[in-house]
Amino acid sequence: MSTAPQGTHSLAFRVMRLCKPSFPVDPPFRIDLADLFVGEDIFDDPLAAANLPPLLSTQLSKSMDSSDLTYGSRFILQHPSDAMGFSGLLLLPQSFGTIYLGETFCSYISINNNSNFEVRDIIIRAEIQTERQRILLLDTTKSPVESIRASGRYDFIVEHDVKELGAHTLVCTALYNDSDGERKYLPQFFKFVAANPLSVRTKVRTVKEITYLEACIENHTKTNLYMDQVEFEPAPHWSATGLKAHELHPADNSSTVEVFKPPILIRSGGGIHNHLYQLKLASPESAQMKVEGTNILGKLQMTWRTNLGELGRLQTQQILGTPISRKEIELQILEIPSQINLDKSFSVHLNLTNHADRELGPFEVWLSQDSVHGKKNVMINGLQTMVLPQVGAFGSSDFHLNLIATKLGVQKISGITVSDTREKKTFDPLPDVEIFVESD
Repeated sequence: MSTAPQGTHSLAFRVMRLCKPSFPVDPPFRIDLADLFVGEDIFDDPLAAANLPPLLSTQLSKSMDSSDLTYGSRFILQHPSDAMGFSGLLLLPQSFGTIYLGETFCSYISINNNSNFEVRDIIIRAEIQTERQRILLLDTTKSPVESIRASGRYDFIVEHDVKELGAHTLVCTALYNDSDGERKYLPQFFKFVAANPLSVRTKVRTVKEITYLEACIENHTKTNLYMDQVEFEPAPHWSATGLKAHELHPADNSSTVEVFKPPILIRSGGGIHNHLYQLKLASPESAQMKVEGTNILGKLQMTWRTNLGELGRLQTQQILGTPISRKEIELQILEIPSQINLDKSFSVHLNLTNHADRELGPFEVWLSQDSVHGKKNVMINGLQTMVLPQVGAFGSSDFHLNLIATKLGVQKISGITVSDTREKKTFDPLPDVEIFVESD
């Protein structure tokens, strides 16, 4: 859409979008003569096909003669591909079309001299204006166009990578000397809207120490998209591996290099494709880098091409995982004996980690009483409270807790609790752990 300049000017801009041509599809109503006389399954029986009437055989052989260009044969299938409606020609764009985010907007601009006189010393500027910024595409201030003769023109091409959604304005201006020597200024505005070619929906699931990210990509354009690249770039403290449905184990990119990777087809008008990634912390120390309340996983890089090879690329915003509520103290069980006997002491190996940036402790560890389930079947053997020394910032301490089971079968170690004696603060108990108690 163009906004016409005020006043009389010798020059005028004409803006045309440079696009790849398309294949014109004109589905004709074409027939196969055999379908008029026999069923479509006639050729399934070789004997029946051999016994076709002589007249029908003549018509069929004539219909396959490509030299027959009579008016009456124009609706007859000469080749099975004729039913697709492709003429073998290419069609130039008939309209400005839709411009999508991630594509390169390429425009052919012609500045025409519509007067009967020559104009001289033309300074041409072209820029793209969005809601956030202005991008200069062309400026001939340092080397003005010397002249444009009467009924002549000056042509140029500008390109712009579309990185914002919404309204865009292509501003074309010309400063020139008219035939009478008057210096004139010509502004013209061409507006278009950048749409979103696809949407990305993500789901994040965490299973123990592994995080799974599912990304669903949906095509909103009117053409098929061939995805050359859909890669997840993890945040610095994460490592990511792409998972495929036909693979039992994650793909090892370091050991196998694909020479040719076929593109993934996402069909037009709502076609979707899902990608699954497995994320792990790059190192145990990475947990200390997490910021409380946030968990940045990374972002997706996508590259695609359309039917005739036009390139598009997008990068998503940072994808967030499950918000993290950082604990100052973390208590976890490292090892439990494989065999536990009734009424015999066994040792459980535990670890206490300080996630705070300051020294904490001393600590006390004990088994809290559960009034709901009554008496515990697994208890501490010995002193009911264990004292642990201070633990430095981001440090940890291993210790062993002696327990005894008083009942056979599947039992639970529950209620292991730690408290900071200096700050008078008790932390959440350790989650219950099941054990199997057997007799001697």
